[in-house]
Amino acid sequence: MTQHATGSVEAPQATVGLMRGLSGKLLLLTVVSVMLAEVLIFVPSVANMRVRWLQDRLNTAAAAGVVVDGLENVELPRPLQDETLMATDTKAIAIRRKNESRLIAAVDMPPEVDAQYDLTDVMPLEAIGDAFHTLISGGDEIIRVYAPLGESDAIIELVMSDRNLHKAMLVYARNVFFLSIGLSLFTATLIFVAINRIMITPIRRMTASMQAFSADPSDPARVLTPSPGQDELSLAGQHLAAMQQQLQKTLKSQKNLADLGLAVSKINHDMRNILSSAQLISDRLSDVDDPVVKRFAPTLLRTIDRAVGYTTEVLSYGRTTEQEPHRRFLALRPLVVDVAEILSIDSASGIDFRNHVPEDLQVDADSEQLFRVVHNICRNAVQALLNDADSGRARIVTVSAVRTGSVVCITVDDTGPGMPQKARENLFSAFRGSARSGGTGLGLVIARELVLAHGGTISLVDKPSPGTLFQIELPDRAVPLDVFRSRRRH
Repeated sequence: MTQHATGSVEAPQATVGLMRGLSGKLLLLTVVSVMLAEVLIFVPSVANMRVRWLQDRLNTAAAAGVVVDGLENVELPRPLQDETLMATDTKAIAIRRKNESRLIAAVDMPPEVDAQYDLTDVMPLEAIGDAFHTLISGGDEIIRVYAPLGESDAIIELVMSDRNLHKAMLVYARNVFFLSIGLSLFTATLIFVAINRIMITPIRRMTASMQAFSADPSDPARVLTPSPGQDELSLAGQHLAAMQQQLQKTLKSQKNLADLGLAVSKINHDMRNILSSAQLISDRLSDVDDPVVKRFAPTLLRTIDRAVGYTTEVLSYGRTTEQEPHRRFLALRPLVVDVAEILSIDSASGIDFRNHVPEDLQVDADSEQLFRVVHNICRNAVQALLNDADSGRARIVTVSAVRTGSVVCITVDDTGPGMPQKARENLFSAFRGSARSGGTGLGLVIARELVLAHGGTISLVDKPSPGTLFQIELPDRAVPLDVFRSRRRH
């Protein structure tokens, strides 16, 4: 019954590789996300590091420049200038004011400046661009850097090589990169362990349960034992367990139906032979010259004929399909009369069967299938009234019909106790919709299939008085134009 058993579809594996599974994808996604976050942090941090490094050089040079600047008309000796330039790692140091500019120290031949940077008010995007320029193309350039000297109106100015700056930035970038890798791996590991415990493990457990259940759905031990809790995965496990239990019940019911169909098919052959013999004997009753026999013989013959027809079609329900209806326009009132005769309702039963179908009303239907529909519903009504003998109410079964346009509406109404709530909830379900103890509920199921085959509907209608009211609506077939024209010509 399952795919595993038939071998038509190979069952998927319950476990997959690390990187192909959700946990591996989650780990990779976490690492990439953390690295992306680190990149967004790395860019401005490198720019800030460059500005701070240059600012430190300006502050160091300013300390020496302020001392010399305080000595008016004094020029530092050459050895002292060289020591100052070496200590500040610069090529030249100068202090500028509005009206004058003083060179504090400089090499003998000042080099040509490749770029200059004002650290007075550095914009973020400008700082990032300058930082990446130094990081990628720097190392061999001579740069000029200047900024205000404290709170004064003087400006400290340096000319220097960016070689040491370039080296410092490379070291900083390397350290940040490895720190980012470590942080991302540590964070990803924590998230991986947490998510794997909270989500992946329950999902794998449910997947393994589904695989095991699909291999043998009839084994109760393969039903998932859900985890307690109110989170989404716990609720999913609880719903999966409930679905598996319901499926087991359905499969068991289907197996019982299959076994029943097999038993009926074996009985059907012998039953047809018995009914055929009874049919031959009944045919001879029509030749008996007895008024009582002549009165009941036609009804007996029709009953046996229908029984033979039923045995021919008895397996159609097991094949989940009924024979296609052979529709024709027929008078409905005589059909209801036959139903009453088959039910054998007499005055001793205390049941009043009322046939309110108009004499001239015709319905487009298969006579045998419509008989089965009306007979099943009327039989249920009669049985309900027989079981309700002590209620004191008048026991009446009323069959009515009316045509509205191309639709015939048939109603079967009784004054019984009505249908229990459980029977209403499973009205057209086999073995579950019976209103009486020991019933199978197949009568209404078969009636509904026959009505649907006619393109109609059958429903239970609520009414204010006690009892049960079924309504059947049967539409006429659409007539092709050529058939309609041929009828008009004749």
